[in-house]
Amino acid sequence: MIPRNSSADPVVIPVPGSKSLTIRALAAAALAEGESTLSRGLDSDDTRAAIGALRSVGAGIDNSSDTWTVDGVGGRPREAQSPIDLGESGLTARIMIAISALIDGKTVLVGQGRLPSRPMSGIIDAVTQLGAAVLSDRDEFPIVVEGRGQIRGGEVVVDASQSTQFATGVSLIAPFASDPLTIRLEALRGSAGYLEMTLQVLRIFGGQVENTRRGFTVENGGLRGATILIEPDASAAVYPMVAAAITGRRITVPDLPADSLQPDLAVAGFLEEMGCTVDMHATSTTVQGPGDRLEPLDADLSDSPDGALALAVACLVASGTSRLHGLHSLRYKESDRLAALAAEITRIGGEAEIDGDQLIITPREIVPTTIRTYGDHRMAMSFGLLRLIARDIDIENPAVVSKTWPGYWGMLDRLDN
Repeated sequence: MIPRNSSADPVVIPVPGSKSLTIRALAAAALAEGESTLSRGLDSDDTRAAIGALRSVGAGIDNSSDTWTVDGVGGRPREAQSPIDLGESGLTARIMIAISALIDGKTVLVGQGRLPSRPMSGIIDAVTQLGAAVLSDRDEFPIVVEGRGQIRGGEVVVDASQSTQFATGVSLIAPFASDPLTIRLEALRGSAGYLEMTLQVLRIFGGQVENTRRGFTVENGGLRGATILIEPDASAAVYPMVAAAITGRRITVPDLPADSLQPDLAVAGFLEEMGCTVDMHATSTTVQGPGDRLEPLDADLSDSPDGALALAVACLVASGTSRLHGLHSLRYKESDRLAALAAEITRIGGEAEIDGDQLIITPREIVPTTIRTYGDHRMAMSFGLLRLIARDIDIENPAVVSKTWPGYWGMLDRLDN
């Protein structure tokens, strides 16, 4: 049985700003004409990589206070004087490959950790169609982009089978094309909500976007400075939500609205299917764990793959076998998350079977062990939740959480008291 906390008082757990929104907003502000302000932006390894990359092409970014200011380049990024280090941020890499197509000259992009092995061919194909030359082998860093100072309009076909971030990169530079640009998506298999977030950011910065049957068209009117408030990160909020589910506590994430476009907010609905009580309002999201064991889950996670890892941990303490579908994109993240999940579920004492893009999880008694994280922040944060219900669970390389939530372990310690 799961240990239960009998306290009826809710625990309020603020979570950091959305990484996805922070990086998209930084990029739009850096490309826009004039000054922008960002409030509640996420300060993490990935966002620092984005800030450094955007500064290197001419954007003025002051993130020394709670409200960040960005002085944009008006669609005319400059040639970087040295290779641009993208850290381990896949989103930053795909956006910067796109921005490099606007530069009149060569841009050299380098990455760290597993980034050089993550797929980039979709965005490389797209910027090549738009008139840039890419002088590297596909997906091989360093990536060298030779831009022409402007991209053409018309139509560009973007392969979205591995990541919608390829389309995000193209969308952010589309307002600076010579003519309106229609982005046609091919083989879109999930995560469409992240692309909707990109288009929302474009509209905030004055972009004009119209949906088409197979994609969308962006007018070539440029972007202008704007003020944007970054929502709490739904991908981070899944951890206190799942903590509530497995401990029986009532946990509130403030400022995370029910109408958020962030795809991982769907995890709250999946937890409801597992027996939790979920209250979603304009100013908060609250999850109350059930009084007994969680129900097994059969769910399609193709639109919220980052949340699948924490849900998999919840499935480890369910009353039967769960099936999580639509996990194909997990193979291309900071680790092969599908294989990593199966390996660590087995290590912890459970049973895990991979069947295509499906993970089948059968819970068993949790055994003491050290969880491998594969250098992946979400592996560390997800399996770290087990410390709330089982002792002698160690996490290899716990500092990896700084990629998106530097204060994560402090939050977990608060819930463990």
